Amino acid sequence: MTIRPPAVAGSFYPADPARLAATVDRLLADAASPPVPGRVKALVSPHAGYVYSGPFAARAFATVAPSVDSVTRVVVACPTHRVGVRGVALPGADAFATPLGAVPVDSDALAGLAGLPQVVTRTDVHADEHALEVQLPFLQRVLGPFALVPLAVGEVSPEQAAEVLDAVWGGPETLVVISSDLSHYLPYDRARARDAATLDRILRVEPPVGPDDACGVRPLNGLLTAAPRHRLRPTLLGAGNSGDTAGDRSRVVGYAAIAWHEEE
Repeated sequence: MTIRPPAVAGSFYPADPARLAATVDRLLADAASPPVPGRVKALVSPHAGYVYSGPFAARAFATVAPSVDSVTRVVVACPTHRVGVRGVALPGADAFATPLGAVPVDSDALAGLAGLPQVVTRTDVHADEHALEVQLPFLQRVLGPFALVPLAVGEVSPEQAAEVLDAVWGGPETLVVISSDLSHYLPYDRARARDAATLDRILRVEPPVGPDDACGVRPLNGLLTAAPRHRLRPTLLGAGNSGDTAGDRSRVVGYAAIAWHEEE
């Protein structure tokens, strides 16, 4: 079995299993989110270090609690920060490990994606990528056993990204997580204004979001393209930036938690 080991344990989140579990549980317990009018099918969650974006990620994952008995598979689609790729990269691994244990990869789902021309297998793209990894401890603490569909979304069109998401969309057993921060390194007030405009576009489900407005723009635009086909609507659970948590307000990174639910 090939296991992709944790790359950012000890930097983005605690490496000690007990401390990590306690940190995630505390963030989830402190999460205050508005009610979501329907079953949650997809989430947008940030991917910085937990001291910065953890409170916002927790707001997203706390909404999954009512589905804990039904969700057995999670699609996590992230951007690529360290190694660029043309296409959507699969990891070439059988499991992803965190200090909380190993999460098995849904090999059948990945085999089903192999026929799409925009899908490639690139272990190097996944090896040091934090944007997918930081979502896993939250999932491990809120769900029972689940299989992972790990997607690193590189240079693809919104429709190409949506086609991949459609192929692994599944039913109530499948949760889709889009890993994305918002604006980067603007002064606090400018970031708030930029992110508010971006969130307005997202909540109106009007792609595309621009590359300067969200670092996970490619998987995010894939979800924005796919969501109407699946009758999903978004609910904003919370938004802010690193200046609200643990960062310098002269250069901040924006974060948001969004739940996507089926229309009633």
